[in-house]
Amino acid sequence: MKKGMYALILLLVVVSGLVFISREINNETSKKSLPKLLSIAEMKAERKKWKTSPDGVMFKKWEDSPEGKKVYAGEAKIRKSLRDYTNMEGVVTSLSLPPGSRLGFGVMVNINGDDYILSFGLLKLDEFQQLHSLEVNDKIIIRSHNVSHAPKYLYPIVSGDYVERNGKIIYKRPIRKDGC
Repeated sequence: MKKGMYALILLLVVVSGLVFISREINNETSKKSLPKLLSIAEMKAERKKWKTSPDGVMFKKWEDSPEGKKVYAGEAKIRKSLRDYTNMEGVVTSLSLPPGSRLGFGVMVNINGDDYILSFGLLKLDEFQQLHSLEVNDKIIIRSHNVSHAPKYLYPIVSGDYVERNGKIIYKRPIRKDGC
């Protein structure tokens, strides 16, 4: 009886020790995984460092080129609609994105005389089923919160948050469940 009791106590001590060590290891890894927040001065120094790197120099050349200026001018034309999340009328000009693009699903649209990439990102098949019914020259209403650019593309990239055709909603970006 005493041997069984000693064995049980010894087992309890060993298991408790293992749990305690495991907890310490988990705490250490979670502390290490938190990224260090940079101060404003450090962020400016990193940005300055990047601007002098080969990638930064190429980006600056692109910004100063006619292609870069055209992209920025296109962004400026729709900035108010994006900020206010108001309707923008567009015409579908192509059902495919430029060759080599890695933006997921999207179409080319013309808004107020300028061409844009309307990107929906990497979505599940059932989320953009109705978008596949779009045809060239379809008139659509677009709402978005975001426009971006990249030297790889000759057009501003509008994130498709809401698309309507003939008064019917054909796409509305689902609300993220994680709150962000």
